Amino acid sequence: MGAKKIGVLTGGGDCPGLNAVIRGIVRKGVQEYAYRFVGFRDGWRGPLEGDTVQLDIPAVRGILPRGGTILGSSRTNPFKAENGVRRIKENLAKNEVEALIAIGGEDTLGVAARLSDEFGIPCVGVPKTIDNDLSATDYTFGFDTAVGIATEAIDRLHTTAESHMRVLVVEVMGRHAGWIALHSGLAGGANVILIPEQRFDVEQVCAWVTSRFRASYAPIVVVAEGAMPKDGEMVLKDGSLDSFGHVRLSGVGEWLAKEIEQRTGKEARTTVLGHVQRGGTPSAFDRWLATRFGLHAIDAVHEGDFGKMVALRGTDVVRVPIGEATARLKTVDPELYREVGVFFG
Repeated sequence: MGAKKIGVLTGGGDCPGLNAVIRGIVRKGVQEYAYRFVGFRDGWRGPLEGDTVQLDIPAVRGILPRGGTILGSSRTNPFKAENGVRRIKENLAKNEVEALIAIGGEDTLGVAARLSDEFGIPCVGVPKTIDNDLSATDYTFGFDTAVGIATEAIDRLHTTAESHMRVLVVEVMGRHAGWIALHSGLAGGANVILIPEQRFDVEQVCAWVTSRFRASYAPIVVVAEGAMPKDGEMVLKDGSLDSFGHVRLSGVGEWLAKEIEQRTGKEARTTVLGHVQRGGTPSAFDRWLATRFGLHAIDAVHEGDFGKMVALRGTDVVRVPIGEATARLKTVDPELYREVGVFFG
């Protein structure tokens, strides 16, 4: 059988920094522990179908600055597949995999928690989401890059808004948490920031917009995709669900621009940043954090500390139970949102 073999997968939405995690795991695992590695393709689909790629030091060379994931990703839910757990166990055994490192957000890690706690499959989790909404960690990698991209877009939109004296609504990602909207909106000098945690009053938004125009200034409105008006529902792209039961969002920016235009008589345009926020090369901070997560994840495997997720607390990387880490979302505190309200209008 030879050296211990570890499986690695990346699930959910792609994210800048995933390759840095994979590189950290493999470099330390091979150099310090003499482990062998196998990559499972496309999230949980890989172990479900036995779809693997070789992971060794040559395979991870040069991937540190690359966005996305060399392993591919998907939103596959093995608990929705027929005999999903049995198939995963069989494919792990066939590939001589003794432990699994799952890199993903709440859905991917939720599966890892169940497989570890209920079915005895040794799993270690690494938190990944650009939304920064996992409660057990101060930051997730990918968030810093997404905020940087959104901030740069807002900076650029200021000049075109002022040239035409029109309202520009910028829709950013954030299904249930407004961290990207809050950070990029504040950093980019937005005049209104709307987040999922606080339902917004369209009349108040229009009053802020009008106030800006009175000061001969073209307003920028930043809105998270999951933000909702006080008298209305979440704006959906369509009614379809993924295998974890999530609807596809996007559309609140367009809806809001129309409302602003109708109520204020001012021209309004929408920019939906969408997947631009999660694409491309990761920031220096995200490379740093992702690499450290990878190093600490393989340490957890080596120590047999399964059912745990690595997390950032201050400047320390610690381990927490995966189930605890995914039990609740980290959302924007109302007090923090009030703090930035001084810049609205």
